[in-house]
Amino acid sequence: MHRSLIACTIAAVIVAAAAPVTARTINISTSKCSYDYSTPFDVDVARDGITFHQEDGTPRKVFIHDGALRVDGRDVSVSAADAEALRKYEDGVRQLMPIAASIAHEALDLGFAAMTTVTTSFAVGDERTHVLDKLNRKHAEALREVDATLGQGHWQAKRAKNLIEDSVGDTVGELVGTVTANAVSAALSGDSTKMAALQERADSLDKSLNRAMDVRSKRLDADTDNVCPRLNDLAALQKSWHIKLSDGSGLQLMTIRPKTENDKSQSRVASE
Repeated sequence: MHRSLIACTIAAVIVAAAAPVTARTINISTSKCSYDYSTPFDVDVARDGITFHQEDGTPRKVFIHDGALRVDGRDVSVSAADAEALRKYEDGVRQLMPIAASIAHEALDLGFAAMTTVTTSFAVGDERTHVLDKLNRKHAEALREVDATLGQGHWQAKRAKNLIEDSVGDTVGELVGTVTANAVSAALSGDSTKMAALQERADSLDKSLNRAMDVRSKRLDADTDNVCPRLNDLAALQKSWHIKLSDGSGLQLMTIRPKTENDKSQSRVASE
């Protein structure tokens, strides 16, 4: 009974430290964003223009290039001022794509680096090799997807939202299960030396994660700090134009919402 209690205690310490890996690695600050921004559109950036398209909702397809506008296959006349705003909007989106790809790369590197640290701390032998191989494989697959989408100027709204969580989260369950099983096994063995060493590794895990992620976190913060001013500029351009669709509604390529109180609190903390 005593050994079981110790085993459960140590396992709980490890799981508590390892489980938040995903949350730690994808928490991107938006403190410099004036609003909450999103878009219902998938976006394709090409040399001859940018296409915004969606399966549900209207308009289904919007194309812009050099101040010209086409909505659902129909050319839309715009004023000189609106044409200039569309040109600037197109340039802004073009500049955002490589930055978004860089952020995705950094976030994935950060997440997998954290899980590698946990694995090397607690997994042993063949299990360690198996988990590390899977981490490396998943990491490479996720980076290839980023390169094939954002890296080629293709933003898929739903997929982009879940890419990092899915890629990292898919491996977290197996990782937590592996290190927990090893913790329970060591504790139940009754070997006080193994148990003491395991407890020490559990206690030092947070420090190890912080060391592993510190440099990458700073690079990620620098990239994300560069995004919000650009999004603010795009939002200002959208607010400035007077482009009406066939139903009389204004053209909205991005959704702009006031930040929540929670967002504002986080922004204040980030600036302190």
